[in-house]
Formats: sequence, C-alpha cells, structure tokens
Amino acid sequence: MESRAKLLGHPIHQILIVFPLELLATAFIFDIVALASSNSVLFAASFWMIAAGVIGGLLAAVFGIVDWLAIPHKTRAKEVGFWHGAGNVVVIALFAISWFLRRPSPEHPPATALLLSLIAVAMALVTAWLGGELVTRLGVGIDDGAHLNAPSSLSGRSPRQGENEPRVPRAA
Repeated sequence: MESRAKLLGHPIHQILIVFPLELLATAFIFDIVALASSNSVLFAASFWMIAAGVIGGLLAAVFGIVDWLAIPHKTRAKEVGFWHGAGNVVVIALFAISWFLRRPSPEHPPATALLLSLIAVAMALVTAWLGGELVTRLGVGIDDGAHLNAPSSLSGRSPRQGENEPRVPRAA
C-alpha cells in the first residue's frame, strides 16, 4: 500500500521519523553518560535534544496519521498502525513531561525526568518495531510496483516499468 504523503517519491513519515527517534535516543544516552561522568553539560544538551525530538515527533505524527487513515479498515495493518501511533503519542508525551520537569535546571534534572525518559525509550523500541512490522511485513508505505530493479523515484517512471524484474517479497 503506497503512502499518501510523499516527497520526491518517498513517504514523508518514513523520512521524518529518523530525526525524533535518534534525537530522543541520543538524549537518553547523554543522560546516562552525564550520570556516569557527572558532566552536567550533557544534561543540558539532552534537554535541547528532547525539545527538538518532541517537535520532530509531532511533525512526523501528522504524516503518520495521513498514512494510517488510508489503511483499509478491519485489517491487521490498521490495528498495528493504531498501536504504533498511540504508543508514539505516549512516547512523545513522556519525553515532553521529562523536558518540562527539566526546565528549572536543565543541567540538574530530577530523577523523575530521567525515569520518564527511560520508560519512553523502552516504549519507543516497541513502537519502532511496530513501525517496522507495518513496512516490512505488511507493506504499508511501499510502492505497489516495487521490485529490485525499479527505476529511481526521481526518474518520473512508474515502478511497474520493468514488470518482469524480480519483485520485493510482500506479505498478503
């Protein structure tokens, strides 16, 4: 099932999700390193990464909703997409609360803020797996004519050209 929101032939949601995912994961890693090294500068860096990650996550969510609404009802993909999206809303909310709790002193976050980030990262691992399930197993966001020798999305040619080429395995 092809994505409804594309940029240069690629799903916008899949393009955007890498930014919040990596920013929020790196913020958590910086928190761990800051705890281990007593380097408060890393806590401050984490504070700003969380802010950018939350904004990026909200932007990616807009395009995720567009694609989710296009998935046919009563399909496994619709259900998996719901849990992927709902879980990511919780992830973003937990990081937003963590960020808010850090605001008075970004260099010295309270333990609650760090715990919320830990929970959010654990949830993000699950929701990322669900997103992978949507794409790799259920074919959401994959061009209908995708195959191993499809022309570039920038070529203006349909992936269906070269129909005799080997196809990417797809779930039914």
